[in-house]
Amino acid sequence: MIELRSLRQFVAVAEELHFGRAAERLHMTQPPLTMAIRKLEAELGAALFERTSRSVALTPAGAALLAPAQRLIAESLALAPLVQAAAQGQRGRVRLGFVSTVGYGELPRWLRAFREQHAEIELSLREATLDVQLREFAAGDLDAGFIIHAPGALPAGFEALTVAREPLVLAMSAEEPLAARQRLAAKQVLALPLVIFPREIAPSLFDAVLAFYRDHGATPRIVQEAIQMQTIVNLVSADIGVAWVPEGLMGLQRSGVVYKRVRDAAPVCETSLIWRPDAAPAVQRFVAHAKSQLRSQEQVSKVSRRAR
Repeated sequence: MIELRSLRQFVAVAEELHFGRAAERLHMTQPPLTMAIRKLEAELGAALFERTSRSVALTPAGAALLAPAQRLIAESLALAPLVQAAAQGQRGRVRLGFVSTVGYGELPRWLRAFREQHAEIELSLREATLDVQLREFAAGDLDAGFIIHAPGALPAGFEALTVAREPLVLAMSAEEPLAARQRLAAKQVLALPLVIFPREIAPSLFDAVLAFYRDHGATPRIVQEAIQMQTIVNLVSADIGVAWVPEGLMGLQRSGVVYKRVRDAAPVCETSLIWRPDAAPAVQRFVAHAKSQLRSQEQVSKVSRRAR
């Protein structure tokens, strides 16, 4: 194994083609440098230089070694900045999970801005429900994730940032007679057949919906379950039933589907970014970016409210 110091000494002589100047460049005297080159040649089993009293030239073996040696030295010099950048969260990888509903909010803009500002951080995305995200966190395959849940119902062992809080609205077929109403009361919709996500993918939100029915003296008539919100809305368009969806999903337009706000304290959901307390610096950098984006949104909202 060739030591990096030996390669630096070889490159200095090869570039200067003069042992004296090479020794000055290396801040050492000439005799130790000469001995070091002879030792390197012995280790490699080949002469690297042709020496005369007046000149020094590379042998074919020395010429073959020069470019690889220069490359190794350059790579070694880049190691410290690389490690420092990783330690400061300027380089690295963020494996990010997200539930489908987040894509209808600010997430696309956040991701675009993060990639523009932190090009050295690899950002990989995976659409996954809460149950899948928790398994991937446990396996070490996920660094952070956007999840949807009932207010305050966060999984244990995580740091969290609430990025949205919104009521659920009712998606219903345009053929449903109640669709003509501007706004509905709970008692008008509780008997309608319900399309909902399975409890295991968002237990706290599922329980909040059932509690809403229970608080109004009703039991939901669940006729179909589906995992993705887009699928749920498609089932609503087929007049399978109605569905409770986050208000932000109203931007998902489907032919034959209308969205209605319901009076009487409709269930509320939160979207949060979660990550482990010991997350890598690059992940912390993404969290800081998310916080910055939220502050910007709040400032824009304040200006908009004052303008009105």
